[in-house]
Amino acid sequence: MKIICSIILGWMVGIAAVHPVSAQETVSRHITVVVHPDLMTGKLVQSVVVQPKDVPARVHAPLKEPTPIQQLPLATNLIDMVEQIARSYGVEVPLVHSVIRAESNYNPQAVSPAGALGIMQLIPATARRFGVTNPFDARQNIEGGVRYLRFLLDYYKNDYPKAIAAYNAGEGAVDRYQGIPPYQETRAYLIQVARNLRAARQAEEAKNKAAQQMAANRPKEAETRAAVENAAASDQQYKPIRASVAEDGRVIYRTQ
Repeated sequence: MKIICSIILGWMVGIAAVHPVSAQETVSRHITVVVHPDLMTGKLVQSVVVQPKDVPARVHAPLKEPTPIQQLPLATNLIDMVEQIARSYGVEVPLVHSVIRAESNYNPQAVSPAGALGIMQLIPATARRFGVTNPFDARQNIEGGVRYLRFLLDYYKNDYPKAIAAYNAGEGAVDRYQGIPPYQETRAYLIQVARNLRAARQAEEAKNKAAQQMAANRPKEAETRAAVENAAASDQQYKPIRASVAEDGRVIYRTQ
């Protein structure tokens, strides 16, 4: 036992020499050494558990006044509404679709066990923060969620992983861990949104190519249509019939 304790103590001293810890850091975190047998070899194995340093969340300016829901023209369906609102805030349309698919799969009445509400699963505090008075109103909820995404993208300087992780776990958790929090739910959420985003971008690219092809074909279609209409108009023009008598006495009818 004395030998093991000496080894552990010497190992900790070595760690301290390589990574010196200030007095302030010593108060906020501690190092725990755990010794356990390796089931494969039977040897004792030492492992270190370091309590994460508590990093306070950066202070960000709160919204001065809730911005009222923009009076955009009414969209014909939910997909059009998402694209319309995303573009109005300068947020990538596939990103918004990817978050919605991961959050509620387009269910405006969704309620999570944690109390997140509506199509973009806003918790009540976030809904109030971004001016949403009725989380089950699809239009309000989408705008609130898009405004939150816009804020996170600005806050993290367009770092998509951090912004998406913060949408799931909150910016306080991302700031505390100075990156993606080690939460299984958040990391699974990141993978899901990334997969959705890849598919949504491919669909958006295919849609844009189809629109460009249609635009390129319009002049040709217009020329063809004009030619057909001109030919039809020419055929419909009145052509008088003229009669003449041949030398053999036959009557011949002609059109000009």
